Amino acid sequence: MKSTRTRIFTISAAVLLIVAAAIAQGRHGFGGPGGDFRHMLRQLDLTPDQHSQVKAIFEKEKPALQPLMQQMRQNHQAMKALEASGPFDEAKTRALATQNAQTMIELQVAHARIKSEIMQILTADQKAKLAQIEANRETRMQEHMKAHMASPPEN
Repeated sequence: MKSTRTRIFTISAAVLLIVAAAIAQGRHGFGGPGGDFRHMLRQLDLTPDQHSQVKAIFEKEKPALQPLMQQMRQNHQAMKALEASGPFDEAKTRALATQNAQTMIELQVAHARIKSEIMQILTADQKAKLAQIEANRETRMQEHMKAHMASPPEN
């Protein structure tokens, strides 16, 4: 029973990391203040016209992203409630995980669509700089994951 809970905890932690990344890129980066993607864009020295175009892209996509982010929050709350409810219920856990995965797919598609639109307005130099920023970020994330996956979870 304890090893099952540990596995669930580990899987939940991994899902939360993915969700946190999606939220950072989705809600904050594409719909609200701050966020990793907007932070990356700030490093590209966009022209005023490019700023306007990016803002228009974010505003256009915001209505599609908001319900997805709401669904992610509801899924997270439902999973927390299920975990706290007592004995492990695999069927309910799988159903929530499946629903969460589908929402994540929709968020990733929206993210790719938005990024594609933004890439169309960047210069070649800005695209190269963004690629370097993303590569550096990916390296940091891989190092972070390695460090956290190497240490066993506390009981």
